[in-house]
Amino acid sequence: MAADYYARNSAAPTHRHGWWWKALLAGFALWIASIAVTVSTLNANLIPTLILLGSFLVPFSVVLFAVERITGNLAPIHVIVAFFAGGIVGVLAASLLEADLHATTWIYLRVGLIEEAVKAVVLLIVGRNVVPKTSRQGALLGASIGAGFAAFESAGYAFNAAVTSGGIDLASMLQTEAMRSILTPVCHVLWTAILGAVIFGATGRATAYRFTGGVLIAFLAVVALHGLWDSMGGIAALLAVVVTGNAVPALDYGFLRPGTDAAVSSLSSIFYFAGLAVVAVAGLVSLRLALRRHDRRMA
Repeated sequence: MAADYYARNSAAPTHRHGWWWKALLAGFALWIASIAVTVSTLNANLIPTLILLGSFLVPFSVVLFAVERITGNLAPIHVIVAFFAGGIVGVLAASLLEADLHATTWIYLRVGLIEEAVKAVVLLIVGRNVVPKTSRQGALLGASIGAGFAAFESAGYAFNAAVTSGGIDLASMLQTEAMRSILTPVCHVLWTAILGAVIFGATGRATAYRFTGGVLIAFLAVVALHGLWDSMGGIAALLAVVVTGNAVPALDYGFLRPGTDAAVSSLSSIFYFAGLAVVAVAGLVSLRLALRRHDRRMA
């Protein structure tokens, strides 16, 4: 029974105090207060505060969630280093590798391949000294790396949304922050958690990583989920055009049928969010299966 599943995950569980949801609620209140003060005073110096709070609140809560659940040889410092390394190193490396990408049919899969590979490298480096490894440890460490990547990436998107030729667009920035914060747990955080669970689960008590066929499948799966997530806007628009009967004129003449613009736009939004939900559910199911598979093998 794998030494009683590594002596029940190698240590007694960490005491949980619910700091992750307390920090989430307190941070949300501070974010709302910052918005109110910024709007009332028109103080542009508060924009960085809004960007940092809005971009880091949910990812930071993910880190607290992980810290409260770590066991064995996985220490809080591993999680903290994973967060910042996953964020800073991740966005820098991804930016360099994506600099020469050109718009093609497969661009989103290529972006997914690059970003998931970068996060995987950070995961392997930060988690190399964690012995023995369990799938839950890998999921928590992977989630922290994904959270760091999401935090720094979201800060960049918020900054770009705020800075316009006409000045600071506060509404656009806040909308970007809110949308990305809501979706963060089911994109970057979830994808790297899946990969971490599979890699750690495959390695177990070994001192060196074991790269099995399951690890390769997991990596390709998270790349596919990432690519589908990023390309969902185009997929949704295409489906909306087809469903409304605009496929032929759009392809042959480059325009929609008269009076169908609103219908296409409405359907496109519905298909977009439905598609994101499908991808998110697929990711959650994949993570659950990875954790259960490892538990059954160790039982």
